[in-house]
Amino acid sequence: MAFELLPTTVRALRVEPLDIPLHAPFGIAGGALGLAANVLVTVELADGTLGHGEAAPFPAYNGETQAAALAALRGAVNRLPGRDAADWADLGAEFRAEAGPACGSARCALETALLDAVTGRQGLPLWRHFGGAGTELETDMTVTTGTPAGARAAAADIRARGIRIIKAKVGAGGPAADLARIDAILEAAPGSPLVLDGNAGLSRAGAAELVRGLRARGITPLLLEQWLAKDDLDGLRALGAESGWTVAADESVTTAADAERVARAGAAAVINIKLMKAGVAEALQVAAVAREAGLGLMIGGNVESILAMTMSACFAAGLGGFGYADLDTPLFLAANPFDGGFALDGGRISVAGVAAGHGVRPRGLLL
Repeated sequence: MAFELLPTTVRALRVEPLDIPLHAPFGIAGGALGLAANVLVTVELADGTLGHGEAAPFPAYNGETQAAALAALRGAVNRLPGRDAADWADLGAEFRAEAGPACGSARCALETALLDAVTGRQGLPLWRHFGGAGTELETDMTVTTGTPAGARAAAADIRARGIRIIKAKVGAGGPAADLARIDAILEAAPGSPLVLDGNAGLSRAGAAELVRGLRARGITPLLLEQWLAKDDLDGLRALGAESGWTVAADESVTTAADAERVARAGAAAVINIKLMKAGVAEALQVAAVAREAGLGLMIGGNVESILAMTMSACFAAGLGGFGYADLDTPLFLAANPFDGGFALDGGRISVAGVAAGHGVRPRGLLL
């Protein structure tokens, strides 16, 4: 008896490096990224439908590399054909079991490509797939590590773009250096709400000194994002209690189990969800845990192109309830090898124009 393939059966999986230059290095407390050394994944279904996903490893953030993501995804090239893309979450779980837990960005790319293919052939935009709660978000824009002069220029550029919320990276040069950069930012952009992101780079003593310096200047940050080490939940809880400011957990939360630990410890009021941490299916579980615990939601990412950032925008807008968004990295890239994606007006992101899947397609030789 002949076996008839489903239209959503995977015919082929293609994996290739996606190297995108930056206007300038993207620096965080743990180091700087000079090139977006990402990975493009393309899934082809039995009916010819294509779906695309992006892995954006960031070694200074969590140790993941392009080489490891490529190796993990190439290991799936022969395993995936013949499977039903509609089972994307199960396929993602199987991929993690094969590749190991340090493959979050690769799993994200695979699950994104599968979802894009399935919803694309249905004519269903991913923001509707995730619930259809809304189509808009307000993103911040980041001032990366560097000098006060660089911070001043970056803040002026952000305000010129019409972006209201500024996210400043802290923790790379000590509290005095951070305060000098924050002063420079507010000179160029007075009154801007500030998200201060430590990427787990501050000590408890350094955090206390930075809080004192901010208070002395009359500065009340919008959010303190992961100032302390990812396992220092007691310190994060104390930071929120002693400062009176809102603390967000980023590096502390990769999985739903991590989110449960943060919630039980009362370590943070907000969880930053990044699809690159452990994939789309795990991110949905993290969001569910956070909501059950009454925690706020933030959507963020690594140094990603419009493809991965649009996926994250569809995820957050579709689910709804995300009070914070950090989806600015396409603005840091010196090239855009894609067509489509979210619309950006000042800091307002809209995915209303996405008609099917995430709506982003590679150009030219990337097809």
